[in-house]
This record gives sequence, C-alpha cells and structure tokens, in this order.
Amino acid sequence: MRMRLGERLAVTLFGTSHGPCVGALLEGMPPGIAVEQERIEACMAQRRPGRGLGTKRTEPDVVRLASGVHDGRTTGQPIMIEIENADVRTSDYSFLPNHPRPAHQDLPMHVRTEGHADLNGGGSSSARLTAGLVAAGAIVRPLMEALGVHVVAHVGAIGPYEAPLPAPDTPWPTEAAALVRCQDAQAAEAMVNHVQDLKKERDSVGSRVDVAISGLPMGLGEPWFDGVEPALARALLAVPGARAVEFGQGTRALTLRGSEHHGGWHPSSDGPELRTDVSEGALGGLASAADLVVRVTLKPPSSIPQPLPTVDLATGEASSVSVKGRHDPVLAPRGVAVVEALATLVLADLALRGGYLND
Repeated sequence: MRMRLGERLAVTLFGTSHGPCVGALLEGMPPGIAVEQERIEACMAQRRPGRGLGTKRTEPDVVRLASGVHDGRTTGQPIMIEIENADVRTSDYSFLPNHPRPAHQDLPMHVRTEGHADLNGGGSSSARLTAGLVAAGAIVRPLMEALGVHVVAHVGAIGPYEAPLPAPDTPWPTEAAALVRCQDAQAAEAMVNHVQDLKKERDSVGSRVDVAISGLPMGLGEPWFDGVEPALARALLAVPGARAVEFGQGTRALTLRGSEHHGGWHPSSDGPELRTDVSEGALGGLASAADLVVRVTLKPPSSIPQPLPTVDLATGEASSVSVKGRHDPVLAPRGVAVVEALATLVLADLALRGGYLND
C-alpha cells in the first residue's frame, strides 16, 4: 500500500499513530531553498489541539530533518522528516481488533491485511500522520511565496455557525478565535461555546475549513485530471474526516443562472482580468489569475464516549463499543494547518510541472 502524493514534488507518509514515530519523505525540492525551523515550529503549533477543545494527547511534535538539508538550506536530495510519538497510550484500544469502531477504518484494514495491521489510534490511517504533511508544507511554502502565491485558511463553519472567508496576514482577534482557528471573533465565540456544550454531552460536531488562494499565475495547472481543482480535490479529500470539497460557489451553483454565475473578462493595466463574485480561480483546470476559494467539509469525529453498535468478531454477535480515549470533538480547528499544507504541496507540484518554478 502506497501513501504518496505528487509527481515532480512528492510526499510519502509513513508511521502509525501509536508507533515510534510518524513522518514524511519529501522529494523534488530544488536545492538552495532556506529551511526555517521557526516557520516549521509555527505551523506545527497550529496543528496542535486548542486548549480545552481538542484531544488531551500531548505531543511536542519536534521535527527532525534527517536528510536533504545542510546548513539551513535544501540540498536537492530527498528530505526525511521524522516526528517522534511521545505520548502513546495503546491501552485505550484494547477493544481492537475484535470490536471495530463504526465509521473508522478498523474493520476494512483488518480484513485487507489479514489481521496484521497496527490499528491502535487508527494506525497508518490516523490523523496523527498529518503532522508530517504540515512539516512538509512548511518547508515548501517559500517556493509559493517566491511565486507570489498565498494560501490562507481558517475555520469557516462549525455546526450551524458560519464565518466570512479568511484574509491574508490576519491575526486571531481573540482568545476564542485562536482556540478555534477562526478569524471572525463573533463566530468564533459561538463556535467555542457550541463545541464545549457538545463535549459535556459526550458528542461531536461537523465542521468546515475555508481556504482562500491568491496570486496563482494564469495558466498554472494541467488539463483534465491534474487541473488545479481536480488535483486539490484529490489531496483534500484525503484529509481524515473529509466529506466534501467545494470550489467557488460549490453546490450553491445549482440554484444560479448562467448570467449570475459566470463572470467576464475586463481590461486592466495587467491585461484581461476576470471579475466575478464566484471566485473562479481556475477555468478548465488552469489558473485564471483570480482568487480561488476552496471549502473542505469534515464529518463529526467518530470516536465519541457513547456506546455505538458493532460486531464482536470473535463471536459474530452484536455488540457495542464506547471510545473513551483522547479524541477531538471537532476536526476543523486542527485541520486548518493540514489543509493549508496540502494545498501548498499540490500547487508547488503543479508549478514545478508547468515550469513556473526552477528545480
């Protein structure tokens, strides 16, 4: 089984949630790119659970670059990213494999590997592996900044509470906003209260990460299957818990007329400019030079401390399982860093393939 994304710039994940470490192998980085430890640490901090909202698992997430970096710059060789698992508690999963969790990969992976998979904490399918993606995205981000591309994400919705689109270089305005990773103070307060109420009820809630991408050079992307939108969608649907990826108006386009949905080209000092409220940042798979808006909807986390139906694999009889380990009641706050990293990795790969960056 392969866990690899990208062509010219590729990332391969490895590790398990409760094994010795997780990480990523990043291949295709051009030589001479500065690698800033402070940037990596800041990105990893954004992935950590918000105080009082997320899992109680405490991981320092110290990133070790075992190869591919010398004197603070990339060498052009593969970069081995290693992150130790320091707070492992496999006793929380003593019910596995005989009582597979509903809405988890426990049973399909158990069958696929004929019982040989490490299922603790989700094993190799765990969101713990996104730590390697976030570190890789931090290393790659200078490539996109040099191209003038900016990827910014925040929590756009939790349950019924929505926030406006994110803006670049906007600090979290309040403590609640920082907790939930939402730029809008009023929406963030409502989101935090909603999640805390659900935690008291031993339940979880769905959420959404909204991404605004600006500065994409016109023409970036490949036709058809590796277009900007298909490439991003493939990667973002791999985010644990992802259930939908929308671009621009997304499913709301169903209710629009063509005269409402389609913008037009207009003259500007930089040449033809697409003016539309729909954020049509890509046309036919190629960047239009307009902003691109992406929304990633995430399901309510499946591991909740309530009895849920399952089957006892040892007896074949009906049973139940209540997951009492350390888990997030909502996914989007920690998903912000993951979505930003994946979008950065995908766009950098397309930029290298299209000749927009030198390798």
